Amino acid sequence: MRHLIHLTGHHRTVTTNRVLGLLLAFNAGAVNAGGFLVAQMYTSHMTGFLSSLADNLVLGNMKLVLGAVGTLWAFMSGAGSTAILVNWARHHQLHGTYALPLLLEAILMLLFGLVGAITLGWRTPFAVPLTVLLLAYLMGLQNAVVTKMSSAQIRTTHMTGVVTDLGIEMGKMLYWNRSGTAPERYVKANRDRLRLFAGLAAMFLVGGLVGAAGFKYVGFIFVLPLALVLLTLSLPPLWADRNKLRQLLLQRRTDHQPGDASPSGPDAGP
Repeated sequence: MRHLIHLTGHHRTVTTNRVLGLLLAFNAGAVNAGGFLVAQMYTSHMTGFLSSLADNLVLGNMKLVLGAVGTLWAFMSGAGSTAILVNWARHHQLHGTYALPLLLEAILMLLFGLVGAITLGWRTPFAVPLTVLLLAYLMGLQNAVVTKMSSAQIRTTHMTGVVTDLGIEMGKMLYWNRSGTAPERYVKANRDRLRLFAGLAAMFLVGGLVGAAGFKYVGFIFVLPLALVLLTLSLPPLWADRNKLRQLLLQRRTDHQPGDASPSGPDAGP
């Protein structure tokens, strides 16, 4: 329990960032690959949608333009939701600084697993199914969690930067330092970063394999185990914050209750 609290708590270490990043990279890979099987769109990264927006603006295909705009907006809304929840938790000094957005992601994934097949047919003003917007929102929500907790050093929903950094460290590792080179000028790979980036890429790949197989053979209900993992990460710190959260809820209710009317009229006291 204590270890789970630390994974999403406000006290961050290299180890907790790495462990949470690896777990969420697996989750993103599974959701991204599985989402493609059901909606024929990758929703964990927005590069393709930005390109689609530019291309179809030139081609005049406004339906695809609307789809790209809606998906981009959903992803940014997810990231914005994380910013609101994390800053609210910090303001109130909660233990689970990063637990609330992960709890929201888990709840939405549970709903997606139960009614995802229905939402796949629901059309939206953005010319893409509600399923696509929901998946993009979830990935924006998650990516912002890891970005904020690691000060933008770890990403989990897209691998372009991860693979680039992995290649840089591999290049450093293979670099030939000539004899006689001063030690301060040696080119050395950062093996910790090398292991981190290799781990993130591997977990995203394994998650993709598991997600694709799960959606193919099990269907939407496959996301339920993924949601349970997120619940396991988010509930322990929120349980530790239960008294403070209860106080905040009571205070909010008190603030919204109408005040007692002041006495008035001839019978009123002085």
